[in-house]
Amino acid sequence: MTIFLIGLVVTLVTGAPVLMQLLRNHPRGLIILFFAEMWERFSYYGMRGILIFYLTQHLLFDDGKAGAQYGSYTSLVYLLPLIGGLLADRYLGTRKAVAFGAILLVAGHLTMAVEGEPTKQTLVYAGQSYPVAVEGRMEARQVRLMVADQPYEFAATPAGGLAIKGLPADAPLPAELPAGQYELKKQIDPLGQNAFYLAVSLIIMGVGFLKPNISTIVGQLYPQGDPRRDSGFTLYYYGINLGAFWASVLCAWLGLEFGWWAGFGLAGVGMAAGLVVFILGKPLLEGKGEPPDPELLKARVAGPLSRESLIYLGGLLGVIPVWFLVQRNDIVGVALIASTVAALGFVVWFLTTISKVERERMMLALVLIFGSVVFFTLFEQAGTSLNLFAARNVDLGPVTAGQTQSFNAGFILIFAPIFAAMWAWLGRRGRSLNPTLTFGLGLIQVGLGFLVVVWGQGLAVDYRMPLFMLALLYLLHTTGELFLSPVGLSQITKLSVAKVVSFMMAVWFLASSIAQYVGGLIAGAMGTETVGGQVLDNAAAFATSMDGFNKLGWAGVGCGVAFVALSFLIKHWAHGADGATPIEAAPDGGPQTGKS
Repeated sequence: MTIFLIGLVVTLVTGAPVLMQLLRNHPRGLIILFFAEMWERFSYYGMRGILIFYLTQHLLFDDGKAGAQYGSYTSLVYLLPLIGGLLADRYLGTRKAVAFGAILLVAGHLTMAVEGEPTKQTLVYAGQSYPVAVEGRMEARQVRLMVADQPYEFAATPAGGLAIKGLPADAPLPAELPAGQYELKKQIDPLGQNAFYLAVSLIIMGVGFLKPNISTIVGQLYPQGDPRRDSGFTLYYYGINLGAFWASVLCAWLGLEFGWWAGFGLAGVGMAAGLVVFILGKPLLEGKGEPPDPELLKARVAGPLSRESLIYLGGLLGVIPVWFLVQRNDIVGVALIASTVAALGFVVWFLTTISKVERERMMLALVLIFGSVVFFTLFEQAGTSLNLFAARNVDLGPVTAGQTQSFNAGFILIFAPIFAAMWAWLGRRGRSLNPTLTFGLGLIQVGLGFLVVVWGQGLAVDYRMPLFMLALLYLLHTTGELFLSPVGLSQITKLSVAKVVSFMMAVWFLASSIAQYVGGLIAGAMGTETVGGQVLDNAAAFATSMDGFNKLGWAGVGCGVAFVALSFLIKHWAHGADGATPIEAAPDGGPQTGKS
């Protein structure tokens, strides 16, 4: 209840001025895009808040497989927009692409509400099977071993076996089972698991059509040079975080109290609401986002099928290879490596064909792209290792583990206006920070977020940290985001040579995809042994998390310090291209945030 009240106060205090500004000073179409994107982000972050728990507790993936699966999903979410953006630019137009993407997203999120039977686990010892009984979800998860129809708690032994608590002397198995003398078997519901893969495949394809195009319509609402453009993107950015905040609060609560279907289902209802708003609000878009060549789109290209119908059919059929890819983390990794090598190879060749000024600007863009990979690899631990840490090793008090995902969005709603004012104040005085320095400060803060938890581990009681330490971590991650994210896409558009700016934007999104993939592998490596989705040894889970956070923290701080030092050596590479303040939006892109 506490986080509901805090969220309501934050929304009312910050939201009223935002809505008044939308109604008074901006194109009416921005209202439609504001609410449509707010609900789209509601659906995405509602799912993200509970997805890692669904993987580890409902499907009973171990931490390593769950982290890799999560990484494959989010990596493809950031990769497919390259195709959706291209199809919208050449054929569909942004409005039709957004509507089609939203339909796929509604179908995907509602399919997530089809749980199927949970994966069942049994312990096999001396030829006899003993079922593992589970109750509850997320931090309320309770797991017992059924012996002679009686439930018994169990835990890991120092030697890696199992200790069954309270087992009577005449029980058919010993109170301690040495490692190697028992086996844990899983019984999977194929229908439920395949429904999950179908759902995330629909979501990935839907995001591919929607993500790169809805923010483009925002830019199209304003004529070139319109002074309202930057504040319009700021308001749009507010909608993104408002959706993210309430999704984490509500979907996590429903998932905990009523079931996975309720949390995922609300995310689907939210996306459906966004679709309805977008369709009904078409007149307010003033004809923006329409196909570049309507006649070309209507032309028949395959019998009775028009080019538009063929694109929609291709989008639906494209779900099939995505369904295959999302299950194969290794293939996704190979594809990302090949794409990265090819992209860097082209950039290196292109650098030899341009002038010294253009070359140095492009090299600065590559430095920033590398920094974004490091930052978002650390930052996106939120949905995986940090979410599991919250459930297993944090004294949550009045909130649920999934609701801690709302901290970042809540801090954004509070601090974004303050940071925007700070950037404007620095800009008016000619003291804007160069982008490499700003990236370095952002990296230091995301690293410090992990380190403050490591340094404060002495505050833990029974291997559970106070909630305020996790909130402090997210606060530093948020301030780091506000230092780094507002610079990123804007700088890429300024620093890139005009004829390859679209390609460099693709490389930027490829970097985000790499960060998601690597982040999932790191989260998996920080995993702890579980049975029935519950850790067997809280001390081991705590120690593993502290070790992982320590390494991540120093990696972030180290890279940040390197960027700060490098900024004094390469600041001249911009050659005046980075003169705008960090709150400026990209000319044809979305708000400059990792959530865009």
